Amino acid sequence: MKQILILFILVVGCSIAWSQQSENLPLFSHKETLKLMGTRFEITAMGSSKIIAEDAVKKSIQEIQRIESLISSWDPNSQTSLINKNAGKQAVIVDEELVQLIDRSIKVSNLSNGAFDISFAGIESIYTFDKKDKSLPSDSIIRKSIALIGFNDIKINHTASTVYLTKEGMRIGFGGIGKGYAANKAVQLMKSLDGIAGGVVNAAGDLMVWGENGKNSQWPIQISDPADPSKSIGWLQINNTSVVTSGNYEKYFLSNGQRYAHIINPKTGIPTTGIKSATIVCPDAELGDALATTLFVLGPDDAIAFINSLRNIEALIITDDNKIHTSSHLQLNTL
Repeated sequence: MKQILILFILVVGCSIAWSQQSENLPLFSHKETLKLMGTRFEITAMGSSKIIAEDAVKKSIQEIQRIESLISSWDPNSQTSLINKNAGKQAVIVDEELVQLIDRSIKVSNLSNGAFDISFAGIESIYTFDKKDKSLPSDSIIRKSIALIGFNDIKINHTASTVYLTKEGMRIGFGGIGKGYAANKAVQLMKSLDGIAGGVVNAAGDLMVWGENGKNSQWPIQISDPADPSKSIGWLQINNTSVVTSGNYEKYFLSNGQRYAHIINPKTGIPTTGIKSATIVCPDAELGDALATTLFVLGPDDAIAFINSLRNIEALIITDDNKIHTSSHLQLNTL
């Protein structure tokens, strides 16, 4: 569950005037917290007036709701559900926006050698992440479910704007990338509005910040200790970028004393172990969302090596034994 990041700067007040140093003009902060896409969203806008800031947040919420209606695999009327219903039967015409999101997801699958795969949704139904102690499913059940996973079996026709899952019973789901995409789109919308100087979208830990915060050009973002979210292990100074964290302490189950996170390894069909939290810092929340998921699957050593091979992306991993692993250029501030 991506709920491990906390804003370290005071952007929580509704209609609070701040002093904008660059132009010496007042900024008004408006924030709303609500449930969207099945999880907690916090949206903040910094506007030239109270009404403008409130309107920006309202429009951002509407944009996220629009995205949810498009990509939700739990909504039987969504285009994603239509793709899943027709798996192994026929291609489905969908919006170009959804085609592009699926295409980008497949590119991350190729980049990560299959560690990230939106077709993992074909196996998630055999697990319940309710924090209880239970046995793993049998090998035969896992093998049967793994047969339905494979990003190479997602066929896209860009000309016809269709998506086809080649195996009956296959499913795609955007749990590992959708909230980051929604954060991106909400920020893009706010940037297009007159009178909005900056903002924050925090989609249960998929956090994107941009522009003025009313204090200075950097937004201090605190990273919580997964063992005690009320405490911090340090903070980052960022702007116009995203910080995305996946953690194993909200959605998990126990088996023989081992904690299994809600992130499933698409190659083995078994939920991941060994990592408490994985944080990605990169310019794009959608990519950060997918990569944070990927790190759990790769494990700490391979994950850090993978991130170090990428440009303009940093990572921080906390393992079950409370060791901290960071990429080469991550600048974490500590007390």
